[in-house]
Amino acid sequence: MSAGRDTRADLEPDAPQELIRLAERLDRERPVPSAAFRGDLRRRLLAGRVAHRRPQRLRLLIAGYAGAGSALLLLGAASAAGLGPLGA
Repeated sequence: MSAGRDTRADLEPDAPQELIRLAERLDRERPVPSAAFRGDLRRRLLAGRVAHRRPQRLRLLIAGYAGAGSALLLLGAASAAGLGPLGA
């Protein structure tokens, strides 16, 4: 992937030698996924997007999240106003 890439070209001209050695070592010892994983990933990406099913009770989930969010906003507003259990 990074074959032919010059690490020194990415660094500032006056970079310390320790930094250059570290960059070269990290580039050399970079872990690469196995060929089987890369092949499987490539096939999945080329296959295109898989159709996802909607959750069974989507409207109920939306209503639940909206209700919980509204309740938290009201609690926060009441607390900021000095009311409720968290009011100062």
